[in-house]
Amino acid sequence: MKNVSQRSYFGKALVELGNRREDVVVLDADLCSSTKTGDFAAAHPERFFQMGIAEQNMMGTAAGLAASGKIVYASTFAVFATGRCWDQIRQSIAYPEMNVKVVSTHCGISVGGDGASHQALEDVSLMRSLPNMTVISPADAEEAYKATLAMAEWDGPCYMRMGRADFPLVTKEEDEFRIGKASVLKKGKDVSIVATGQMVALALDAARALKEEGINAEVINMSTIKPLDTETLAASLAKTRCAVTAEEHSIIGGLGSAVAEYMAESGGHLLLRVGVRDTFGESGTPEELMEKYGLTAEDIAIAARKVIAGNTKKRKGFLWRK
Repeated sequence: MKNVSQRSYFGKALVELGNRREDVVVLDADLCSSTKTGDFAAAHPERFFQMGIAEQNMMGTAAGLAASGKIVYASTFAVFATGRCWDQIRQSIAYPEMNVKVVSTHCGISVGGDGASHQALEDVSLMRSLPNMTVISPADAEEAYKATLAMAEWDGPCYMRMGRADFPLVTKEEDEFRIGKASVLKKGKDVSIVATGQMVALALDAARALKEEGINAEVINMSTIKPLDTETLAASLAKTRCAVTAEEHSIIGGLGSAVAEYMAESGGHLLLRVGVRDTFGESGTPEELMEKYGLTAEDIAIAARKVIAGNTKKRKGFLWRK
């Protein structure tokens, strides 16, 4: 599978949107070369606003532009977009249902050497808790491109998260993408692996490893975390009766929490969550950090074996490994 940058496809989609629609405007907080909003700035400079290192002001300005009828894309790193600006997003965007699309990059532990201060592991939790907010975590660059276009047609506030590193393409250009709709990338009957973001590629790797052991795992790409596609989830659980979630995010408040909440209220099937275990990150290479914090294909496979076996004992540390 080819490794591709989600950010580059986001930038490409913004340019296309700008070509199609005069009502699309883009804001950035002094990071346009990293977020790739600079592509839009080059193509449509009259509709690009460089807000400087003033992220809270950027969100207030985005709300004002949306109130005047614009479709607004406001982009910066996830730790700034969701943490520093939570009050502005709550009060000025989510509460009045402004048509602002908050798009963050540099999400998760794989940000790498920048360390804990720049590794957003709580952003989904913060945004998912807001009424009126739609939360999107595309599986790869192709989905990031399609989601960017789809948000322009989606009325109301959205939050989309993307990673820093390049990672594998797991979807095809011709695949359909719909906000609020999950996709089953591999059918199975023994365990449902529900993944989001770059963990979808690792979930597919885990499913291939499990197949060699005679375990037939179903892999679901949950690219929209809110609203959660409970119809697809229910259909899968009706076959497997157990699940593993996989996310490059804290297990608290993210995809794992969303699936756990649904399962607790709809049947009580067994669930194990693969994600960061209530801790901050640290500096390191993306590969080292994914390994240390239990975000590898093998960690997903271990969780799948355990949940199939009905082992619900709490494990210590970051990993389930013995």
